[in-house]
Amino acid sequence: MIYGANGYTGELTARRAKLQGMKPILAGRNEKSIQALADELDLPFRCFSLEDDHLVECIKDVSVVVHSAGPFSKTAKPMMEACIKAKTHYLDITGEISVFEASQKLSHQAREAEIVICPGVGFDVIPTDCVAAQLKLKMPDAIHLRMGFDSNGSFSRGTAKTSIEGIPQGCKIRKDGKLTTIPLGALDRKIDFGNGEKLAVAIPWGDISTAFYSTSIPNIEVYMPTSATALKSMKLANYVRWFLGLSIVQKILKNKIDQGPKGPDENQRQKSPMHVWGEVENDAGKKVICRIKTNNGYEVTVNGSIICANHLLENYQGNFGTLTPSQLVGPNLVESLPDCGSFSFETST
Repeated sequence: MIYGANGYTGELTARRAKLQGMKPILAGRNEKSIQALADELDLPFRCFSLEDDHLVECIKDVSVVVHSAGPFSKTAKPMMEACIKAKTHYLDITGEISVFEASQKLSHQAREAEIVICPGVGFDVIPTDCVAAQLKLKMPDAIHLRMGFDSNGSFSRGTAKTSIEGIPQGCKIRKDGKLTTIPLGALDRKIDFGNGEKLAVAIPWGDISTAFYSTSIPNIEVYMPTSATALKSMKLANYVRWFLGLSIVQKILKNKIDQGPKGPDENQRQKSPMHVWGEVENDAGKKVICRIKTNNGYEVTVNGSIICANHLLENYQGNFGTLTPSQLVGPNLVESLPDCGSFSFETST
């Protein structure tokens, strides 16, 4: 089942699954749009909300749910809990740290139900999670993990809204094994993501949570390119974070996002690949760097969620509980996705 199939990424996933010969149940709460898409693709559909008293019954006969309806900070927990009761595997495409952390708290219940909970089976966080896992294999004694990505692609409405929600919360890093909040723009450095050195700034990306569970490395930071002007604005934003967190301000900003396009079109996606970089360092100061070029983030998300769903559908024999993508399918997962490259490594002292 693809829940949220009428959203930007959910619809892309439904269309790709159909092309690959799959017949997922399309689901969501907007009956008109769900039925229209299901009729067009000749696929079954169901309409229900996550507040439905019969939510468990709505998914009880489903083997895997690919949850694509954000904001996941509000929608993930009820669906995860329903999947545990229904004994249905749960996947989603979130990148929200709070969701990853909440999913870990449900791991024991998922193991008892003999299901897998695996959030982040998209660009958040398949490529970076695989880079983290690869680097851990190269340097088992690493104590620092730094990662990042670069792309000139645009965001869907859902992703943009999630970013707006995150601004008032500041930036997140993992320090000595604990999630730590730091000011926006507090960490910056020069990074060659694979397409030339650029100024980059630390961001509250999902790997601050997931990479810790994939690697046990206690200190983690994630970066993306920025400009000197944008970095200065980010630092100034710390003084008005409280204001940006006001519900009326959030509503205005999100309404403005709704006035824009639903997401990048196919031509835009084809022209915006992603460059992913990672670096580990041990106590002696030795470093290993990993890079990989991937398809556009939304293409990675669509293909990644389908591959992970198929992995669970095809006589799954792995571990149960809460897993990261690299734990579920393996550290080479991203290399198996269409139009994604191979890992390259370099070592420095």
